[in-house]
Amino acid sequence: MPSDTLSSRTVPQPRPGRHSLVIVGAGPRGTGLIERIAANAPELYDGSGLDVHLVDPHPPGAGRIWREAQSPLLWMNSHAEDVTMFTDETVNMAGPVRPGPTLHEWAGIDAATFADRQLQGGYLRWVHEQAVAALPPSIRVHHHPRRAVRVTGPREGRQQVWLEDRPRPLLADLVVLALGHLDAELDDEQRSLAAYAAEHDLVHLPPDFTADSDLSALAPGSDVLVRGFGLAFVDLMVLLTEGRGGRYEGDTYVPSGQEPVLHVGSRRGVPYRSKIGYDWTGERPPLPRFFGPAEVDELLARSGGFDFRRDVWPLIEKELGFAHYHRLFTVHGERTTMSWADFEEKYAAGSAAEVRALVAAAVPDPADRLDLDALDRPLEGVRYGSFEELQEGLRGHVERDLSRRHDPSFSADSAVFLGLLSVYGQLIRLGDIGSWWHGFFSYLASGPPGPRLRQLQALSRAGIVRFLGADMGVTAEGGVFRASSVSVPGAFVEARALVEARLPEPTVGRARDTLLRELHEEGAGETPEGLLRVDPGDGRILDRGGRPHPRRFALGPFTDGRTPGAFTRPRTGGPAFRQNDATARAALEFFAGLAGRAAA
Repeated sequence: MPSDTLSSRTVPQPRPGRHSLVIVGAGPRGTGLIERIAANAPELYDGSGLDVHLVDPHPPGAGRIWREAQSPLLWMNSHAEDVTMFTDETVNMAGPVRPGPTLHEWAGIDAATFADRQLQGGYLRWVHEQAVAALPPSIRVHHHPRRAVRVTGPREGRQQVWLEDRPRPLLADLVVLALGHLDAELDDEQRSLAAYAAEHDLVHLPPDFTADSDLSALAPGSDVLVRGFGLAFVDLMVLLTEGRGGRYEGDTYVPSGQEPVLHVGSRRGVPYRSKIGYDWTGERPPLPRFFGPAEVDELLARSGGFDFRRDVWPLIEKELGFAHYHRLFTVHGERTTMSWADFEEKYAAGSAAEVRALVAAAVPDPADRLDLDALDRPLEGVRYGSFEELQEGLRGHVERDLSRRHDPSFSADSAVFLGLLSVYGQLIRLGDIGSWWHGFFSYLASGPPGPRLRQLQALSRAGIVRFLGADMGVTAEGGVFRASSVSVPGAFVEARALVEARLPEPTVGRARDTLLRELHEEGAGETPEGLLRVDPGDGRILDRGGRPHPRRFALGPFTDGRTPGAFTRPRTGGPAFRQNDATARAALEFFAGLAGRAAA
């Protein structure tokens, strides 16, 4: 059945005998929840009726980030074959599997295509329509194109969801927050930089979703400092080059004359690693091996808690190394000096030092060894005499990365990617383990498509992009912004514009979303990193004492149950699918209980 979009004046209230679920956020997570409600309803819910209210100013399915109304120059960051909104038998969940097409199958495009986000928005709209159509006739969906500004109500009673510019709230038996990425108030450093910019007529663009940023203040030919070298930078690069009329002729960029000059740096000083450009073949590493449910259970059972670096990271290192060497020995065994069986036995039993010695003896070429520290900080200890020397050095780094990530003879890298997905799936049970891991995962596993890095190379050669190096620092002095890095000691670049090329941190305390801020003020639990605490079982919001709220749930990147990537790759277990299923089943069981009590 299709959903209806309600006018700004219409606020339908639950009728006698009908229950009400309000989902705040109609993007992919809200859509995934509706799909799981449809899949589980035949088993769990036989009530007299349920109204599902979707609250989001953006179109259902795509939501804000993936809306169809954005530049066609902006791409997905995954191959079309690696994007699905549908479950499969690898998902560890209680509900039924309801298979469906990947983006590439739905759109009829090549599996290896990096589709534009407009097409992805169309796919998500279709998935939403299919999910709504699969609901039982007694469940009706209503879309409210408004922002939810707060939630009130007693723990044991009906909730009130207040909408922007509406005098009366939506009444809800249950509320699920599926808010996606959040806007945030500026932190202390950002406020200081913004104030300096206002005082000296400079341009300061704080962290934001790049497609929503007003880039018109970045004048043609002007120098712009860019802090951040991840996916937000890639979007910025595209919109300020091709988006201003430039074009590529092979490996050469032809400027339009409207581009600014982008001086980009970051903590690592290099772009995220390229997406792998070849298909997986053969046996997958048998994961998890060293970091699975048993190890997580042991960590959770420790009376004194655990420390990520001391207790968790060594298990992750061993797991990723196992994935890497399993592939190297079983597929590229000619580059090793012993059998996989012998290596695996010694690897499993060895300490960290023993494993290093084992690898040195069994894997002659250092290029075939997994060195996570070197991968994470490729410019560590590297110094250049000038920014000109740095440009050549960085172009060489990017070229080597592109070459390796598109060469199947280094398919152990692809095994590490599978290991990263496996590890992330286990880490979800541990809750918030700090922001470092999420950045490391994104850097290795969620980098840009290879063609984007080739464009970066062309822009570097054309002088449109200039590299600044590692541990980039920014100061505001002398009426300008000044950037430096450890890669070129003593050198700096001055500019009248600074762009923070990253998404805002998803902290509850600094969220611009008034709904979340009020929940925070009322006592919702948060982690040391500022994420909303939720029950790892079904997503109920926890208070500061650890008590789950009986009528409020939350799913998504602003919670400590956040999952890897924006979308799930088929046949990888899909932690987000498991979470959606658990929340849907908890909600349906709640409504079934209400219906049973009403009948009695």
